[in-house]
Amino acid sequence: MNMQKMLKQVQKMQAEMAKAQEELKNKTVDATAGGGVITVTANGNQEIVAIKIEPDAVDPDDVEMLEDLVVAAVNEALRKAQDLVAQEMQKITGGLNIPGMPTGLF
Repeated sequence: MNMQKMLKQVQKMQAEMAKAQEELKNKTVDATAGGGVITVTANGNQEIVAIKIEPDAVDPDDVEMLEDLVVAAVNEALRKAQDLVAQEMQKITGGLNIPGMPTGLF
């Protein structure tokens, strides 16, 4: 493969990655904990955009359990967001393992 052709392919991939990054801002994933009493929503930028807590999850005598449920749901939402990014990147790279391109690129 000649250098000019390779450069064009890299530029095309960069443009596709920029487009995917913009689209990922609008894609969300949800994760729940405690049988659904805590729901956390994260976007493709791996930002938490919403946390919903059912009123029956709030026990003033057991705040620690509520905190643990929130942490669990947030961690799961972030894992799902990372998976979403990885899936989108795989579409662009065709499954190539490109060194220096972390899953959390966006």
